[in-house]
This record gives sequence, C-alpha cells and structure tokens, in this order.
Amino acid sequence: MKRWYVAHTRPMAEARAREHLAHQGFEAWLPEYRKLRRHARRTDHVLRPLFPRYLFVHLDLEAERWRSVLGTAGVQHLVGGDPPTPLADAVIAHLKARVDEEGLVPVSPALSLKSGDTVRIAEGPLADLEGIFLDIDEKDRVAILLSLMGRSLRVQVDAGDVEKA
Repeated sequence: MKRWYVAHTRPMAEARAREHLAHQGFEAWLPEYRKLRRHARRTDHVLRPLFPRYLFVHLDLEAERWRSVLGTAGVQHLVGGDPPTPLADAVIAHLKARVDEEGLVPVSPALSLKSGDTVRIAEGPLADLEGIFLDIDEKDRVAILLSLMGRSLRVQVDAGDVEKA
C-alpha cells in the first residue's frame, strides 16, 4: 500500500531532489509558497519550499525499490530510520486542500500573530524597531503600535516585513 514519507534533503536542494525522484518514477511533492523578495531596491516574487529541506515521497515499501530514494541527488535520508516512518494521510490531505489553482500553498506570515504580540520590523525604513501587533487587513498590511520618542504611533507595514520578537 502506498503511503507518504518525508525525505530530508540537502540545503537548497529540494527542487533538485524532486526532479531526480520524478526521473526515477517516484511521486514526490514539494509544497511551495510565493514569497516577496526585496533586494537592491527591487522586489520580485520567488517560490520557496513550505518546509525547507523536506519534501514528501509517495512509496509502497513492499512493492517498490524505495532504498534507491536514499541515493537520489539532493536526498539525505528518509525520516524515521530503516524502514522509514509513514506520514499520517490526514497531514497530506490537509496540506493539499490548501493548495491554490497555481499549485502553491497560500501563506501569510502574520497569521500566527495575535493582537498584543510583540513584533519586530525586519525590513524597510523602520527595520529593527519593535512594537505591538494590532491587526492585519485584507491586503496583508499589518498595523503595529510603536513607541517612538515618548509617543505611541500606529504604523502599517507589509506583513512580509514583520516577524515575532
């Protein structure tokens, strides 16, 4: 019976491992999300793995030569030892249910924040300032209460520029 297993990959080699597994006839799934990247006054969107250094492989340990996965370029090992531990089907079903029409998992970095959490602005002109998370709007703009020069100031920044302090 085919089950999903987790493959631990080399750093930044998830896509290469997925490609090589596909060439060997294995079904591999790498959930990705779109991330806004800022560099040298330019912004663009790039695809990033939802779980860096991990991807999922659909295998039947009884019928397939699954050990060849271990020798695949980019793969370090299967999680769980020998034999590897299968992943609960509900985990993959839940992740696949979140996939949009582009095949990406929508992620908002501010979804894990609650009102009152302390946050740090990681990018932009207010970088490295800490404040209190207030809310997030439908355009992924985060409202933060900053304390500057003895005053409280409400500012809005992109959700991708904020991280939990």
